[in-house]
Amino acid sequence: MGKGQELYKKGKKLIPGGTMLLSKRPEMFLPEKWPSYFSKAKGCEIWDLDNRKYTDMSIMGVGTNSLGYAHKDVDKAVGRIISMGNMSTFNCPEEVKLAEKLIEINPWADMVRFARTGGEANAIAVRIARAASGKDGVAICGYHGWHDWYLSANHNLGNDLSEHLLPGLNPLGVPKNLSNTVFPFHYNNFDELLKIVEKNNIGVIKMEVVRNFGPKNDFLVKVKNLAIKKKIVLIFDECTSGFRETFGGIFKKFNVEPDLVMFGKTLGNGYAITAVVGKKEVMEAAQNTFISSTFWTERIGPTAALKTLETMEKIKSWELITNLGKKVRKGWDDLANNNGLKIIISGIPAISSYSFSNNNLKYKTYVTQEMLKKGFLASTDFYSCIAHKESHLDNYFDHLGGIFSIISKCEKDQLNIDDLLEGPVCHNGFYRLN
Repeated sequence: MGKGQELYKKGKKLIPGGTMLLSKRPEMFLPEKWPSYFSKAKGCEIWDLDNRKYTDMSIMGVGTNSLGYAHKDVDKAVGRIISMGNMSTFNCPEEVKLAEKLIEINPWADMVRFARTGGEANAIAVRIARAASGKDGVAICGYHGWHDWYLSANHNLGNDLSEHLLPGLNPLGVPKNLSNTVFPFHYNNFDELLKIVEKNNIGVIKMEVVRNFGPKNDFLVKVKNLAIKKKIVLIFDECTSGFRETFGGIFKKFNVEPDLVMFGKTLGNGYAITAVVGKKEVMEAAQNTFISSTFWTERIGPTAALKTLETMEKIKSWELITNLGKKVRKGWDDLANNNGLKIIISGIPAISSYSFSNNNLKYKTYVTQEMLKKGFLASTDFYSCIAHKESHLDNYFDHLGGIFSIISKCEKDQLNIDDLLEGPVCHNGFYRLN
């Protein structure tokens, strides 16, 4: 075992759940074999604790680094600020500059609140929207974090959130009297949303604009019109999708503006910063409730965001990463067709994934296992960044092709996938670790 695997064994004894983020658990990739920890990261490359170098053809910091790891201009701006002091009794001027820039990008909006994580931004947005609408009921579509307000949906009838990214989320510790305050609906199912609104005291509709596929039959327009008619606050969660297909929210592609929108992930290119951007008549409700936290006032996040936005705008990074994603999706499709395999490709181009029609988790584990040997962090997801070059893609597909060929033989019963796996099968949702 390498140093990373050994350290993770210790980490699981000291940290409940092993890691701070479920998506970074080694069990989500390659149980018992994943290197787990990094010593250095640059561009699209990562070095583990044994100084082995890998090309990240996987989730790139869970989608935080669309400009690549350790981008020199962003890091330089942050380094200068650190030398001048990150915290003080005064506020940092960068937060005003960043608010101004985000309103420039979103001219329909008037005000901004900042946080440092996506879960925080989601909780802030819901608190503000409930205060503005005067109603507790929230209709949701998508994944929106770990806070009580969201997980309470699993107190309704059971596992209501199972089809919103992660199955198996346990609401233990979330007060049961929050049941029937949050109501999930399925994307593109407007009738389902309409029934929820008609039957419940809904003051907020909160949704991801796009995750695995786009709107059909004017779905987003209908949602917007319903929100206007019923005086419901409409929130778009763009923590994941923001700045990947436009300079701002992906909602721009569909000509539908929300009352509030959240940005995160790409906003600081690896530095912690999230934003809630919205209309004044809604955002002002933040002053009628209590939303406040010490480290939302630190200086690094806003500084990183300002330089990240400047860089994105200069090079039109969203176009670059979208084109890269399209090439990877085509490569997956070609490999599957050439090997007689059925796969399902989902997501927007810049954050795409595929799944096998049969034995998905076993084949996914095998892909990760074999690509790791070749020097790639590669599962069945690909989050593109501007540091990914054609040479990376060519090398990736050269190795992936042989693995698809082996999987094809498993599908034809010429080989047995169970004989090829060198450890346990990867997880696909929330599991309690032993």
